[in-house]
Amino acid sequence: MEETLAQVAAHHQRRSLRSSLSESLGLPSNTLHSHHRSISSSSTSDMADLDNPSLSTTMQERLFSRLLTSILPTDFAITDNGLNDPRSNDTRPSFAITTMSHNFRRFNSRIGIVFIFQHKLLRLLSWKNPVHTASLGVVYGFICLDPYLLFALPPIIALLGILVPGFIARHPPPPPAPSSSAVSPGGQHASQAVYSAHGPAIAPPSEIKAVSEISKDFFRNLRDLQNTMDDFSNAHDLLIGAIGPPTNFSDEKLSSGVFLACLVGSVGMMISAHLLPWRIIFLIVGWMGLGAMHPGVREIMVDLHNEHLAPREKKAAGVADSWVHSDICLSTTREMREVEIFELQRRIGGGGQGEDFEYEGWLFSDLPYEPLSPARIAEEKPKGARFLEDVRPPQGWEWGEGKWSLDLGAEEWVADRCLGGVEVEGEGERWVFDWDNNGRGEWRRRRWVRGVRRKYLMDQ
Repeated sequence: MEETLAQVAAHHQRRSLRSSLSESLGLPSNTLHSHHRSISSSSTSDMADLDNPSLSTTMQERLFSRLLTSILPTDFAITDNGLNDPRSNDTRPSFAITTMSHNFRRFNSRIGIVFIFQHKLLRLLSWKNPVHTASLGVVYGFICLDPYLLFALPPIIALLGILVPGFIARHPPPPPAPSSSAVSPGGQHASQAVYSAHGPAIAPPSEIKAVSEISKDFFRNLRDLQNTMDDFSNAHDLLIGAIGPPTNFSDEKLSSGVFLACLVGSVGMMISAHLLPWRIIFLIVGWMGLGAMHPGVREIMVDLHNEHLAPREKKAAGVADSWVHSDICLSTTREMREVEIFELQRRIGGGGQGEDFEYEGWLFSDLPYEPLSPARIAEEKPKGARFLEDVRPPQGWEWGEGKWSLDLGAEEWVADRCLGGVEVEGEGERWVFDWDNNGRGEWRRRRWVRGVRRKYLMDQ
């Protein structure tokens, strides 16, 4: 009876594991069950080990890795150590659920300082404290007028943002004296003690520590990380939606217009960039951007845009579209090229001085296989197709309208390639023979040409 109850409990544990994995993967339970049967048939001992609590984590990871085998693309391979990506670095760990979970918890417990900096920066730019925002504008103005001050910012930030607060944390100011007890003999209140840096440190040093996984800060970091991922995704989609269509040549005339504008702008900037007052430009643009973030100014700018700019945006867009689609002309003819193939024939007999030799067709090769070629010197056999009909166009090309035609200008392509050890036939089919002091040699060849055109990618 006890053995039966143990078997039922183990079966229930395995069903619970399959259910949790199916929810995490977004798979139907029957699909996961079929994967489970295949895994169980190949490795029943692994499933039996799930009943051991000490091995449950390892076995769950191995089971999950086996499930990923049937889900991931074929160019990935799953092993017991995780996911092996062909682009991965051998010195870095492979993908593993436990490693990813552990690293995510470590990352989330330490990312809080980044979110604190982000929130303070947003408050600074949104004019929550006008004095602080105006001070930022003044600092930015000094840097624009004297850019060399930019190199003084890192040590200043280290002094005012790290070292001074760290020193004050170890030497805190004295607490204010209670008004009821701080009365002088003369009946007047005693003045509060002035801060002094003398004396030993009376407080522990401030440290940035990783927050506990069960603390409120850990879940605040989760919330901020969640919202940051959403903001990044929205910004990414917005940026791709704005930049993608004008630059990916889905509308070739529009992208060509953008290309011309960028070309003219780059040439113009190379010529006139040294003449522009960049310090004043950055100063004005920075102050205008900082001022535009003020809530009151932002409302005024929205009203001005809706009243003056919005009615003219469609007109300007229409003028630009008219220029792009009327003045820019694109070629509608696909690129044409000419390809070549060499018909090789080999001597089979004959006598005399080589004039009565007989040749038989051997193959069609993309190389002329002349006597001084590397292949002939290395005594390699020629490679190619047995018949002319078996010759295929290059990858990404297709045959044009015409057929193969014999090139009768043998002297030209022999001279262009600087072929040595050959003789060009003076008439007839213009065969190019191997030649030495004893006459014509073992091989002869002639050139065939044919037109090809670029192939549409959807045809491949």
